[in-house]
Amino acid sequence: MTGDADVLEGIAAAVANNPSVAAKRSIGLISEVLPPGNWLSGPGDDGAAVALDGSTVIACGEAIYPPFVTGDPYGAGIAAVLANVNDVAAMGGEPLAIVDTVIAPPDQAQRILAGMRWAADLYRVPIVGGHYTPSDGPASLSAFAVGRADAVLSVTRASEGQDLVVAVCVEGTMREDFPFFRSFDERGSYLAEDVRLLARIAREGVAQAAKDISMAGLVGSLAMLLELGGFGVEVEIRKVPAPEGVPLGKWFNCFPCFGFLLTCEPSTTDDCVAAFHGRGLSAAKVGSLDSSGVIRLRDGDLVAPVLEVAGITGIARH
Repeated sequence: MTGDADVLEGIAAAVANNPSVAAKRSIGLISEVLPPGNWLSGPGDDGAAVALDGSTVIACGEAIYPPFVTGDPYGAGIAAVLANVNDVAAMGGEPLAIVDTVIAPPDQAQRILAGMRWAADLYRVPIVGGHYTPSDGPASLSAFAVGRADAVLSVTRASEGQDLVVAVCVEGTMREDFPFFRSFDERGSYLAEDVRLLARIAREGVAQAAKDISMAGLVGSLAMLLELGGFGVEVEIRKVPAPEGVPLGKWFNCFPCFGFLLTCEPSTTDDCVAAFHGRGLSAAKVGSLDSSGVIRLRDGDLVAPVLEVAGITGIARH
């Protein structure tokens, strides 16, 4: 089957021009200051897995892009909760609580907190505290989450030969002003259990590693999943679940409301995919991990190398 070179070139160009992919490379400065970690207990994965009295606590945090906070305080509040909930889920955890840090004029702070409250209610995760500093300057927002995991999904468990699964909600709409695919209206209260499905998948052992698809998009997030092991993968783009009417170049470079990359042993891939299908979500095997260190995209007979995983964050040596 002949592929579409224009589609592959469009995705590759979008990845190359994605500022969030470029921004990930600056994370390497952490290695210049903090002592080495081990990725699982941090720094390195979506969150840190901390052993506590026979259980595993997942701890993570997110700072929201300042221009977004200023331009849409309510949406930024939603994003702060969503990003943390997804990070906990990507580690195989169930979210338990969120705290926040807000620096903003009172009117913007109220809008930020209103957005956080709405999202916290939707995902059934309480906001248990935080810090507020009134300011006349630009608004800023960070939020932090804790969760609990019976079994952990971690990039340390990815290995050559595992299958790559993409699981997403394709019901929704793309924001016009920001590369975010929102599914809140279409998926509603189902989202709370959708994110908790990752914890069940971890417990049942049908996936080994996971990464949420965030602002770096599918390809950039995938590079972070593969970086530690130096793995590569050839992604069959037509097998990636995608919403109708959204160009693949835009879809591969957006932040979906619900979107995860998972690696599975081939013997459990079907069970992993079926778990998402059981909740009415879209999921498919789209490739297998190899030792190339390069993410390639395939469309029919055409293959295009798009991104090398080495140095995507610069903390792989931890």
